[in-house]
Amino acid sequence: MNVILVLLDSLRADHVGCYGYGPTAEGWTCQTPAIDRLAGESIRFTRAFPEALPTIPVRRAVHTGRRTYPFRDWRPQKGDTVRAYGWQRIPEEHVTLAETLQANGYTTAFITDAFHQFKPSMNFHRGFDHWQWIRGQERDPIGPAVAVSDAEVDRHMTAKITSDGLRQLVRQYLANARSRRHEEDFQAPKVFTAAMRWVEQIRGTGRPFFLAVDSFDPHEPWDPPAYYTDLYNPGYQGISVINPQYGPSDYLTADELRQMRALYAGEVTMTDRWLGYFIDHVRATGLLDDTILIVTSDHGHQLGEHGLTGKISWGMHPELMDVPLIVRMPGGASANTTCDGFTQTHDFAPTILGGLGLTPAEAMEGIDVLAMARGAAPRREYVTCGFNNYVWCRDNRWVYIARNDGGEATLFDIVADPDHRHDVASGEPEVVADMRRRVVQDAGGEPLPVYDQQSMMAREWYRLP
Repeated sequence: MNVILVLLDSLRADHVGCYGYGPTAEGWTCQTPAIDRLAGESIRFTRAFPEALPTIPVRRAVHTGRRTYPFRDWRPQKGDTVRAYGWQRIPEEHVTLAETLQANGYTTAFITDAFHQFKPSMNFHRGFDHWQWIRGQERDPIGPAVAVSDAEVDRHMTAKITSDGLRQLVRQYLANARSRRHEEDFQAPKVFTAAMRWVEQIRGTGRPFFLAVDSFDPHEPWDPPAYYTDLYNPGYQGISVINPQYGPSDYLTADELRQMRALYAGEVTMTDRWLGYFIDHVRATGLLDDTILIVTSDHGHQLGEHGLTGKISWGMHPELMDVPLIVRMPGGASANTTCDGFTQTHDFAPTILGGLGLTPAEAMEGIDVLAMARGAAPRREYVTCGFNNYVWCRDNRWVYIARNDGGEATLFDIVADPDHRHDVASGEPEVVADMRRRVVQDAGGEPLPVYDQQSMMAREWYRLP
């Protein structure tokens, strides 16, 4: 039996049709026909969440089955300027999922354009027999930024954008994108095309395989071909902010925010289209029905909800925390079913090993969610997550968000208030205390780490708390 894990960066569950959210705030429904078709053949998990944010902490958990939260072991990495808590390579002493499968006779491959995993010291390709880095995302310095004029950058900047780092990022990205001529030249198409070629090459070898396809899209910058954006906001003539400024959304007019949302939706639809091509290709090779196929996301993205754009740690609301998780079993077993048990990103490794009947090389902290879905393993009562200096806890009724030290605590009744509009912390002190107890318990006790300003000084263009 084979395994394919597809990780899409920054895909919100409410922008995936099969999750049934209906029209967005702008009145459109994001089109994801490929994922929707896949869901009809799969188990759809309806309460899937990150274990820790953002990009790299998520991937540490995915590849190891171990929690990154509460970031007690964080060491800023030489050669990397991102200073998010837990943003570091997989510790050398941890055995990765790919290493375990490799030791059990699997051919392993990793295809990604998530360039953060290839920065100096990161080493996320451990355990993979084959790996391919698709160059060109975000700050990946593959194109000469000096060749991009200020006027080109200004087309994506509002007068209220004050971040020089954001201008530098957009300039580098535009330099990377200069050689594009056709849709096939965009990032998600290149990632899934490379994955299709690898499947062609491995077919017929007689060896089981593990293929990890990690697409940075629909992460910003959002600049899909215009015909995708026009599905959602046709005729727009103003500034197109392809990369948000992280923080309050008041640097955008209502029209600019609507266009940003259309750019994101267009990027989602393009990514979905090429994911669909990839799935159809695996099906055509005859490999799909002997494969566990997992499609998921690391986290969502804030698009003006709660007055924020980006990925902001004190805003761990549904637009950031709710992600899709769809698992197609060999032969389409358990097709078109759902599971509402809590799942998190550190569950993927134990779930894959459990599905293959293999034992982890070392203890993992995640659970086998396939066993949970068929009633063979207990369900969690709650889940917790960390993002920089903030923590989050959710159970069947409540969501708690607070600073690591317990300050700025907010509480939302998700039965009565699923969009987190009304903070009820002041009226529910016992619930706040119980949620705090759960957070501390999962963190291994007080105090939760808060790093000093010196360790946080070197930053990317976004502002961390």
